[in-house]
Amino acid sequence: MTPLLEARGVSKAFPGVQALSNAGITVQAGRLNALLGENGAGKSTLMNILSGVFPPDHGEVRFEGRPVSFRDPRAAHEAGVAIIFQELNLVGGLSVAENIFLGRQPLTRWGLVDRARMNRDAAELLARLDMRIDPTILVERLKVGAQQMVEIAKALSFDAKVLILDEPTSALTEHEVETLFGVIRRLKQRGVGMIYITHRLDELPEIADDVTIFRDGVLVHESTYRADDRSEYVRRMVGRDLAELFARSSGTRGDPALEVADLTVARPGGGQPLVDRVSFTVHAGEVVGLFGLMGAGRTELLEAIYGLHRGRCEGTILRDGRRIQVGGPRDALVAGLALAPEDRKADGLVLGLSVATNVSMASLDRVLRHGFVSVREERHRAADAIATLAIKTPSADQAVGALSGGNQQKVVLAKGLATEPKVLLLDEPTRGVDIGAKREIYALIDRWASLGMAVLVASSELPEILGLSDRILVLAEGRLTAEFRRDEASEQSVLHAAIPVRRASEVVA
Repeated sequence: MTPLLEARGVSKAFPGVQALSNAGITVQAGRLNALLGENGAGKSTLMNILSGVFPPDHGEVRFEGRPVSFRDPRAAHEAGVAIIFQELNLVGGLSVAENIFLGRQPLTRWGLVDRARMNRDAAELLARLDMRIDPTILVERLKVGAQQMVEIAKALSFDAKVLILDEPTSALTEHEVETLFGVIRRLKQRGVGMIYITHRLDELPEIADDVTIFRDGVLVHESTYRADDRSEYVRRMVGRDLAELFARSSGTRGDPALEVADLTVARPGGGQPLVDRVSFTVHAGEVVGLFGLMGAGRTELLEAIYGLHRGRCEGTILRDGRRIQVGGPRDALVAGLALAPEDRKADGLVLGLSVATNVSMASLDRVLRHGFVSVREERHRAADAIATLAIKTPSADQAVGALSGGNQQKVVLAKGLATEPKVLLLDEPTRGVDIGAKREIYALIDRWASLGMAVLVASSELPEILGLSDRILVLAEGRLTAEFRRDEASEQSVLHAAIPVRRASEVVA
């Protein structure tokens, strides 16, 4: 059978970097090919070549059996190859419908934009995604997950024969992920071929038909997908076994470093609290995992401890047995708390500034000399962080926005560590990073705990929570529903505790 899309012997070099070397991929009609590999493996480079962003230096791309060289993404779209990038590419000040049909709006016979038809067509596309979004609403008013679904609707509007999805679920809720998977299944039934780039291997059993693996810009494996081969896929991606990901040191648990009692975070506008009377303790030298389904209150709990919901919080927080008043992040830093937020780009980094500036941003008092920032001291501290956390960057002066996702995350961690915290709050510390970077971050967390730091990790990835944690706290609808020791926790028991149970007051007779 002739593939819908095929690339063979593709090479691409940039100044100082050989991004691809004799790489390739095959996409069949009605099948999804999962493209796996660490950040920097060359996945995005190949996708940019396939979608017309830039040409290959060597090699051939064939579409429906014919050699092609798309001059730009629009030419690729018109041929039937659409790509959904991980970074959203929407105009916030335009409506949903205007974004979907940007540059190709339907016109009336008088040459004006036919808004009624455009809104109607947009509504039909969104309905195919099971999304109830008003096509006339401004995109900037939507949450990130809804914006991602608009991107998907935009790609579907081209009636693509080949659809490339780059980390499409990274910002979606669980319901939106299931909706997307349903759309993927229907598209496959219609004969659409797909390339699906993801770091979430647990997604693949539901949707993958084939698998292709890159390492260091080279094609190292391609085959029919088999769920039982997950460990082999990881080994081919990173050159090591899956079991090595979660090596935990046998450290000694110290005294309580963080105690939280009856912490409550009110919901804006009233209703059930986002966090409802939660109490727990984290000891020095301990990693405590915080698990819950979407909307369980994980992020709000960490943010409340860090002082980000001032005026809506009640409860008691103790550090080393002493009560502290956290009215904002400055109070939290003084008390020895540091937070690595869920959205590193929006809340953790200033992408246009250098690695050195970002690292010292939360600890300026340590680099000030006579009231001015000492560039020498700032770079010295950044160099230490780069070496300690193995941040891959040309220099401390490199803009953070130019780094890979895993290295950006390490800069966020370095910024927190620069404050010399006693308690580290980590919200989705490995979201959007590859297997290799995950392993490095897991090893760092283990090292910090072995040195006596108390670590509270919130994650939506259950294998991560089970592998990292000495104890696991489970939230459901803002309430603490269970606590497990490492040796008694299982996927089944933790998930059971995370599923909300309807309260008697919610049952209608």
